[in-house]
Amino acid sequence: MPRKVTIQDIANEMGLSRNTVSKAINSTGIIADSTREAILKKASEMGYKLFVMPQASSERTEEQAGMNKELVLFTGAALGGSHFSTKMLDEMQLEASRLGYGFTIYRVMPQERENLKLPANFDIKRVAGLFCVEMFDNAYSQMLCSLGLPLLFIDTAVAFNEKPLRADVLLMENRSGIYDFIKEMANRGKTKIGFVGESMHCMSFYERYDAYMGALRLFKLPFKEEWCLTGTSQGLNYPSHAEYTKYLEESFKKWEEKPEVIICANDFVAVDTMQTLKKLGTNIPNDILLCGFDDAPESRKEPEMLFRTVYVESTLIYRESTGD
Repeated sequence: MPRKVTIQDIANEMGLSRNTVSKAINSTGIIADSTREAILKKASEMGYKLFVMPQASSERTEEQAGMNKELVLFTGAALGGSHFSTKMLDEMQLEASRLGYGFTIYRVMPQERENLKLPANFDIKRVAGLFCVEMFDNAYSQMLCSLGLPLLFIDTAVAFNEKPLRADVLLMENRSGIYDFIKEMANRGKTKIGFVGESMHCMSFYERYDAYMGALRLFKLPFKEEWCLTGTSQGLNYPSHAEYTKYLEESFKKWEEKPEVIICANDFVAVDTMQTLKKLGTNIPNDILLCGFDDAPESRKEPEMLFRTVYVESTLIYRESTGD
């Protein structure tokens, strides 16, 4: 099996610093356009995984024309405006367009995942690279790795007992913020801390739960199993929202003693937790402090408001039509 080309290999070949090559490939920092184009061209020539195909459309040969014209994203969930990846998807589409590629999103339905089937109308011959968001089925992920496409998973399933994915994986830094938060709570005298979120839902949830457990040990804080709601309704791998909130309500009712703080696996779990506790007569933050993750728009809304009007920032631009 040939060795994977790295950013350092490209830097060595071109006599540039690793930092300069990284800026070009990851579209960060400021470098000359000519330098950026030269680096991307060299990355493609050397077979760098994320740049095997993406050349500017004007540089394509006749043989390449009509082939590999799409960058494709697979998702197992509906990615609405509240999902943390929305901004990322916008940037992906802009970058794909800049490189002369289409950008297509496929919703992989449960039956397709169960049967290891690709979505209808997916033409692998036209695909230059594949991104996966909210794809947490390990068997399906392994199947995608067998397609031979450049492949990036943005978060993955928890599968320690399975072989590693033959693909790149992008994860948030899930640990340090939780350590810092628990340290701050302990400094405030809040020592009874719980966790809510299905720990095996995805790798990010698992790492956040693992960080919670590690921080309790590090700061010598008490652990109570009843404060850790890391499952779902009995026997349900993909519970509905109603089923999950029912699970939370039933679990909260069993508490003999409430925690002082609850860390939630993400902001959607935090909103469900807050609304369920409120239904049971618990006040947030007077009775329990709540911490979410991802900074989703829902975390910045006032749940007591029935309706709201949101104004989005606009910018005044003078152009030719106004004599400018």
